[in-house]
Amino acid sequence: MLSLNKPKLDNLTNEIWKSAERLRGKFKAYEYQNVILPIIVIRRLECVLIQWREKMREEVSGKRAALKPAELAKLVKKLEVSQSHFSNATAHTLESLAAEDPTLLEDNFRAYLNGFSKNVRDILDHFNYHATVTQLVKNNRLAPILNQYKRLALGPAQLSNLEMGYVYEELLRRFSEQSGEEAGEHFTPREVIRLMVELLDIPTPTHHTSIYDPACGTGGMLSVAKEHLLDRAQTDAEKRQVESYVTLHGQELSPSNYAICRADLLIKQDQEARVFLGNSLIPHDKSSKEPGDQLAGANDRFDFMLSNPPFGVTWGGKDGYEDEARRYAATRYRAGMPRTNDGALLFLQTMLAKMKPVDAASGQGGSRIAVIFNGSPLSNGDCGQGESEIRRWILENDWLDAIVMLPDQLFYNTGIYTYIWLLRNEKPASHAGQVMLIDARRQFEKEPKAFGNKRNRIADAHREWIEARYRAGWAEGFEDADVKLFRTTDFAYHKVGVVFWQTGADEQPAIITEPYEKAFTAANIAKEQAFHASELSFAVRARHGDTAADIAADIAFTLQPDSSFNAVWGQAVREAFAAELAELTRPITDTRERNKAVKAFIDGLQLAVVWTHRHYIADDEYIPFDPAGEPADYIPAFLAREIAKPIIRWQDSPQLGYEILPNKYFYRYQPPKPASELLAEFWALEKEAEGMLEGLR
Repeated sequence: MLSLNKPKLDNLTNEIWKSAERLRGKFKAYEYQNVILPIIVIRRLECVLIQWREKMREEVSGKRAALKPAELAKLVKKLEVSQSHFSNATAHTLESLAAEDPTLLEDNFRAYLNGFSKNVRDILDHFNYHATVTQLVKNNRLAPILNQYKRLALGPAQLSNLEMGYVYEELLRRFSEQSGEEAGEHFTPREVIRLMVELLDIPTPTHHTSIYDPACGTGGMLSVAKEHLLDRAQTDAEKRQVESYVTLHGQELSPSNYAICRADLLIKQDQEARVFLGNSLIPHDKSSKEPGDQLAGANDRFDFMLSNPPFGVTWGGKDGYEDEARRYAATRYRAGMPRTNDGALLFLQTMLAKMKPVDAASGQGGSRIAVIFNGSPLSNGDCGQGESEIRRWILENDWLDAIVMLPDQLFYNTGIYTYIWLLRNEKPASHAGQVMLIDARRQFEKEPKAFGNKRNRIADAHREWIEARYRAGWAEGFEDADVKLFRTTDFAYHKVGVVFWQTGADEQPAIITEPYEKAFTAANIAKEQAFHASELSFAVRARHGDTAADIAADIAFTLQPDSSFNAVWGQAVREAFAAELAELTRPITDTRERNKAVKAFIDGLQLAVVWTHRHYIADDEYIPFDPAGEPADYIPAFLAREIAKPIIRWQDSPQLGYEILPNKYFYRYQPPKPASELLAEFWALEKEAEGMLEGLR
């Protein structure tokens, strides 16, 4: 795998960044990338064309040496337009444009842009670059930008696709930080992509093999996957097989990322790639302004899928696409819908929906998936909620094969821990009913020079360590502290609602007397009766009126579980305030009106309520599922053991919950530092602080 010259890439990125800094004051920070990314793409395409023209010029000159320079140039241009997979019909280059009359610069530059073949013009349209040119001219920045890039060496001969990808992504990271965006986009290091490709075990193809990414960004996942297959090919014949049989498929929501991806594929002359602009999580509607999933047909099934979906992206609310996504609720997302502030599991369900079915008779077919997530999809969502239901669906279908815990600080835009999920619907017999967890958090080395938040990297030795354990870990008797095999049911649990009787200091069931803080209504008391299912006693201080001359009474009564609160309370009030109610209703002859007056009197009382009841506690217990036992046996045993109080009743949830807790499974106790060592560190920090304060004087 090609290694990266980080100092070289840093220098190039910084040089490009200088042109963005020249836009300050004329463009807003979020507009910088609208200027810079397209001109990089244009210059890279131009470098490819210049190289093609030089090669063609040599070939034509060798055959027709008598051609004059003007005739040669005309013939080469004709061949370019007719034969090259992209072209520019004009004689312009960025360098020639920069050298011409400044008054003609805008017209000539626009002619140069329009001179590109349609496939390049489509890319520029997705950058909306013609509007950007208008802004550049208006702000007198077109000439400086062209001068910045007219000789910049961005051709494949000087900069590989891998290196160009790093430059794109480092610039996108900087633009994101400069504009204050938090889009959740975390570009994937190439060593991580290579690890994903190796874990997918994509063979050298002997027939059509499709690779898909529903959030392909600038195309890194797809391109590196194919490049790795080419690098691994042992013979020219195998390389031709990769080129002939492997097709790339993807979708990207960001127009600028999509444009970069298309340009990259164009330079590689990958004619078979199918990459679309749009949101892969929603249905495609040609009449809608926002394109949806254009790879959702019955035949859009893929052999291998890999992706790094954006972390924590909100898909609900006024700025989301919840209504559109829910159109898939009964089909693609039938397992469940995650919370609207994290669409990670929508991406996973989208990929699972595109798996090829396995032929039951031959065992042929099927698909494999590698996807990167943060920690949220592992355990977010309680039993019965969307995320848990999606995990239940995946595990009960036995699609989850393995999870690899990666080191932190691997990504450019975030330092968090991440996880590779491996899924397949064609598990071999040795994997069936099992999930492997690999703790690879210590498999890294420090980057010689940090790229944003990327301070760690996975070297070849670390990747080989992970791959070796994934391959060998399924064998019976294999032992490694960093590899654990689980049954799919090991992640299942019961959520049991339990009511138990709290005990007092004497360990006897407690009965407590306390103020009743809720509204003293029939609805609330009915809930108390249902919950306690036992006798409730009330002592009520009831007062009528709001002056010093008001009247009051102390009312005590008891309710049984099946008693009517309105009847008992009403009777108690009538007895306590018999004289007052007689005086109130004496002038009223109509029975209905008399009852209304009594009810109004009762409702108007000011109450201070104290009640006495059994001290019941309601709680939820999360109990591991036991596939070999009966819930009616092991749930009561668990409750008796863990709660050790009188159990009044319990109720299991109608379905199992599922969560995966890798940190728990690989927990390693680390003893605290000795007090002497902590004290030494404290005094060292104290001395450092004193030195800093001294420097401020």
